[in-house]
Amino acid sequence: MSMHAKTDSEVTSLATSSPNRAVYYVQSPSRDSHDGEKTTNSFHSTPILSPMGSPGRHSRDSSSTRYSGSLKPGSQKSSNGSRRHHHHHRKAEKGWKEFDAIEEEGLLDEEGGYKGVPRRCYLLAFIVGFFVLFSFFALILWGASRNQKPIVTVKSIMFDKFMIQAGSDNSGVGTEMVTMNTTVKLIFQNTGTFFGVHVSSTTLDLSFSELRVASGTINKFYQSRKSRRQITVMLRGSNIPLYGGGANLSSQDGKPVAPVPLTLNFMVRAEAYVLGRLVKPKFRRRVQCSVVMDPKKMNVALSLKNNCTYN
Repeated sequence: MSMHAKTDSEVTSLATSSPNRAVYYVQSPSRDSHDGEKTTNSFHSTPILSPMGSPGRHSRDSSSTRYSGSLKPGSQKSSNGSRRHHHHHRKAEKGWKEFDAIEEEGLLDEEGGYKGVPRRCYLLAFIVGFFVLFSFFALILWGASRNQKPIVTVKSIMFDKFMIQAGSDNSGVGTEMVTMNTTVKLIFQNTGTFFGVHVSSTTLDLSFSELRVASGTINKFYQSRKSRRQITVMLRGSNIPLYGGGANLSSQDGKPVAPVPLTLNFMVRAEAYVLGRLVKPKFRRRVQCSVVMDPKKMNVALSLKNNCTYN
């Protein structure tokens, strides 16, 4: 007892050295069990002196506030619980927001809403646009070339030989037979300003009463743009049977004594390569001429300028 006893002088010196020093308590928070049940709160209070130089109402208010807070363990726990619940709620809400954002981004990616257009789309658009423009350009060239048709003009025909004689066909049937040589001159003109034309092989037929008595061929050739050429074709027929059509023909020494009406028919086929082999306009020109073989004008060029029709 004597060891714990203090003298009046010690008490007086203690009081003098620390005047107006407030005392407050600090509570150690109680722990909650894992299953949510409340355990026994351990209340440990430790008297602590307020710091020097801060005596007064503020220190007392703060100490009383802390003390009052420490005196309410239930409220402290509920406050901690509400904080945890609020933190858990915010965390869950943040997770849901992140999930919604990811899902929305996925949907937008699928719909192509906000994401940039892929390079393959640009490439595809470029290819489609190029083909559209190219097709439009090719269509313009095709339409322009169709109006520049080649011109075929038959100039003259000359009979070198024309003979009528009796004979028989391959089966032994007797009939009048014709042998003739004829020369036809014509002009082919390409009016195209930006393309050449390829003229295919063409057969010329000379007929009497719808029976072909002579024929010749124009070999295929190429005609450059804005140019023309003269073509000479030899038509020949040898021992062509006339059957009943030759009854109206009269001859002397194998030569006709009267004019013989004939018809010249042929078709010129041409093809232009305007844009390589991609744009190839084709032209057809059918020619029909009325020809009269005059025995008095053998080996003389007969003009057919006004005797032909062109379709």
